Amino acid sequence: MPPHGHLKQSLSFPARVAPGSGGTLSRAAPSHRAHHIQLPCRGGGTAAGSRRPHAPKPVPDLAPGLSKRTPPAVSMANRGPSYGLSREVQQKIDRQYDPELEQVLVRWILAQCGGDVTQPAPGRDGFQQWLKDGTVLCRLINSLHPRGQGPVAKIQASAMAFKQMEQISQFLQAAERYGIAATDIFQTVDLWEGKNMACVQRTLMNLGSLAVAKGDGLFVGDPNWFPKKSQENRRVFSEDKLKEGQSVIGLQMGTNRGASQAGMTGYGMPRQIL
Repeated sequence: MPPHGHLKQSLSFPARVAPGSGGTLSRAAPSHRAHHIQLPCRGGGTAAGSRRPHAPKPVPDLAPGLSKRTPPAVSMANRGPSYGLSREVQQKIDRQYDPELEQVLVRWILAQCGGDVTQPAPGRDGFQQWLKDGTVLCRLINSLHPRGQGPVAKIQASAMAFKQMEQISQFLQAAERYGIAATDIFQTVDLWEGKNMACVQRTLMNLGSLAVAKGDGLFVGDPNWFPKKSQENRRVFSEDKLKEGQSVIGLQMGTNRGASQAGMTGYGMPRQIL
């Protein structure tokens, strides 16, 4: 008996009756469609008459003609245009931008910061690019403090997004400590992405009004550029004055002064028509 490694196995074809042979069985010859199947043997060999399968070719990492390239960096502001309700909301916000207020703010910032700041390009986009990196805003808030006591210690122009947004955040924190209400301060993305430049204008306008109202001599420019900010008018009353107010009936409860019956007729009398 041959070893198991050289054992030959073959497939048998079913018998069929040949036409005109009087019922004699004949073995069907294999056709060209017959396939030889590889059967494993115990010794690790393969059955005779079978074909050894070809090893799969390795798939290249890239198609021919293409070079391996680094994918492009994704910017934080790579957003597509808005549609539908979002577009209507954005258009409504953009209509709140005031070009006249922009000119006033530019004149004040140039006068307040001196020669350290250059003239921006006119328009909303130019105003946004002028303030986007945060250096102009940091110089502005430092100029409203005595020399050497500015809240922003290091001001550095940078093209990196996180550095620009960090300097904008430093300005916003310093503006809130200066006295600007939290509800009047814009968000960092409002300026950096240019989504709400009208809110940026309102924050700078409130900052200028507050600088004029403080009257510490650090404001540079025309005080009439900004609306006058209301100031506290506190009054102190003595104890005797407060006690007098407790016995006075307020006009909110009504009054009987000036009431009389002059010109009134008695009941049952006809009305006199003159």
